[in-house]
Amino acid sequence: MNSDGSGQTRLTKKAPDDFSPAWSPDGTKIAFTSTRSGGDGEIYVMKAKPESKKNRPRNLTKNDAGDSAADWRPVP
Repeated sequence: MNSDGSGQTRLTKKAPDDFSPAWSPDGTKIAFTSTRSGGDGEIYVMKAKPESKKNRPRNLTKNDAGDSAADWRPVP
């Protein structure tokens, strides 16, 4: 994406909601919340630059209550 918001590239292709994206500190990955596994939101991560079909989101959480937002800061 360009600084003016143009040139956006869709990274995910699933119908469920993908929301609350967060860039990794080095800018190579994006974490986001998604309902793609059904039910409550879960945190997923994927490479920020599409390379091939291998760039699939990887589920990082599996909580019954769901997760609301990805955050790259360490937990104290």
